[in-house]
Amino acid sequence: MKIFSTESIRNIDRITIEEEGVSSQELIHRVAEGVVNEILANWGPSKPTVIFAGSGNNGADALIVAKLLIEAGFNPQILLFNVKGNSLSRDCRLAKQQLLTLGNVNLTEIIDRAEIPTLNPDHLVIDGLFGTGLRDPLEGGFKSLARHISESGATVISIDIPSGMFGDWNARVLNRNVVHADITMAVQFPRLAFFLSDNAQLVGRWKTIDIGLSQRAINEIPTKYYYVERGDIRQVLRPRPDFCSKADFGHALLIAGCYGMMGAAQMAARAALRAGVGKLTVHSARCGFDVIQSTVPEALFSPDRNDILISDMTPRYSYHAIGVGPGIGTNDATKGALETLIKTIKRPMVLDADALNIVSQIPALIDHIAPGSILTPHAGEFDRIFGSQASAEARLLKALEVAHRYKLIIVLKGHYTATVRPDGKVFFNSTGTAAMATAGSGDVLTGVITSLLAQGYKPETAAVAGVYIHGLAGEIAAEAEGEYGTTAMDIASSVGRAIKQIMK
Repeated sequence: MKIFSTESIRNIDRITIEEEGVSSQELIHRVAEGVVNEILANWGPSKPTVIFAGSGNNGADALIVAKLLIEAGFNPQILLFNVKGNSLSRDCRLAKQQLLTLGNVNLTEIIDRAEIPTLNPDHLVIDGLFGTGLRDPLEGGFKSLARHISESGATVISIDIPSGMFGDWNARVLNRNVVHADITMAVQFPRLAFFLSDNAQLVGRWKTIDIGLSQRAINEIPTKYYYVERGDIRQVLRPRPDFCSKADFGHALLIAGCYGMMGAAQMAARAALRAGVGKLTVHSARCGFDVIQSTVPEALFSPDRNDILISDMTPRYSYHAIGVGPGIGTNDATKGALETLIKTIKRPMVLDADALNIVSQIPALIDHIAPGSILTPHAGEFDRIFGSQASAEARLLKALEVAHRYKLIIVLKGHYTATVRPDGKVFFNSTGTAAMATAGSGDVLTGVITSLLAQGYKPETAAVAGVYIHGLAGEIAAEAEGEYGTTAMDIASSVGRAIKQIMK
């Protein structure tokens, strides 16, 4: 799914109205119907409801929501903010007229001073103050109103986006000055801001309302942001032909593990095999021989000359893909081995965990990593390499900068893991669960991506598909083991089932 900028969505709205003969009033009614359907699915007419409507088209949406709720038996209190008595947009005026045709409605039009009703946790609040029409952060009375709503404990539904927030970037916004929604009913598309952890407490759960915007415009208007769904991955995964052998699906090398951390190598190896690599070799300290041979017998084991750590990463054969980092530690000998590997290998690799920690300690290595390589940092690992970032938004912008500068693919791990490409495109992942917040989950991801890379998928595809498969495997594992009980090995063992589910 494309994620459009606020300006692009306005263009799509305009094209829909001008070229397809759909009136703005009809689009407003479609938005309102979507919001009301959500309300009716969860609450009855006895629910005390307060609707805050601004003077623009977001306010128009809210007024039609009020009309439809009244027709459904609700008795909402409606506050319409018409500053100085002449600020209503054309559509907002028309929506107000339609609402007033119902007769005795509890509408207060606020022109100068406002007495805001007391709100409590029993209330349902509909936030239709600003939506995406906002140009600057909230100030004065509206800032106080946003705080009042958020601090009341009421259940809040925001139409399109929470008032006080921007759909794209929010560096200028303080969270306390934004309406905190429990549910955000986004019009047609989620907004970029929804995928950044900075805004999670503002957006709550988000849902989209399909209002039938121009499909031609949606297809033709470009964007650099995407929300990855099952159909996207199904389209790129290749079915296996009847006549095939292990030689058709690549040979991967995983450089992982050391004394005390062989579990990382085990989990990455299990995931790589479940993801379909034809042949897998694990290179690790000699102490890992029994661990790998007994727990992942399908994998070959390449022993390092050192008993307890990895001191030499020189590939002994020609591998189709190399993944390095899980559990290797940051011993000086391992640092030297990684430095040699990075400066020697000129094709894309996967770097994770301690490989990233070593790069953070030897910053010059970033200049030698082969273009197209995939780095899979969590927030802390990213900041150690590229500098501390004040927010998830700043981190994403920095990732865009460094991906372009070094021609790397950055997989920023999180709730909506973002795969950032050198061409500036960002793919947010839709799968995953809180159960995946467990030690070793990242090692599993390394195994999956390395496996796909070895099978001949381009680095961009291997990264995006690997993240999606990994998240779905986490969901499958959590279904069986629960959010508290899921381990990384459960996730690794579920990778094959995840791919099967995608390929159905």
